[in-house]
Amino acid sequence: MSLVIRNLQRVIPIRRAPLRSKIEIVRRILGVQKFDLGIICVDNKNIQHINRIYRDRNVPTDVLSFPFHEHLKAGEFPQPDFPDDYNLGDIFLGVEYIFHQCKENEDYNDILTVTATHGLCHLLGFTHGTEAEWQQMFQKEKAVLDELGRRTGTRLQPLTRGLFGGS
Repeated sequence: MSLVIRNLQRVIPIRRAPLRSKIEIVRRILGVQKFDLGIICVDNKNIQHINRIYRDRNVPTDVLSFPFHEHLKAGEFPQPDFPDDYNLGDIFLGVEYIFHQCKENEDYNDILTVTATHGLCHLLGFTHGTEAEWQQMFQKEKAVLDELGRRTGTRLQPLTRGLFGGS
């Protein structure tokens, strides 16, 4: 099904083609390529607005995920009843925030891929509110990014690698 990437900001240049090709591979690795997915790139002002409305946090952030199937357990696949339900949901990337958080030795486009992968894991029911949940999500992200690296020659680390004192 379709992967739609929309750039709704003008602060940070976005190269959609490499992001699209890597996220298509990530979708295949996760086995969800038959589901629609939206990735929306926004600036700090807009991600902060969305974060305030939906999470009651009045700060910009890197990624917000809005699952179409809201009650999935970590790693479950949606079981659509109708063709229109073949949808994972939407991922909002705070590209301005992500760009400013990048360290000198990090490639911005790689970090976009890592952040979108993190958001995709959220759409599949993974969370990181507790250490046990984080461990499960971290392992899934690591496995996906390792396989992506094997296929593309990149070496990417999960977004939450240090969340609970992990490596």
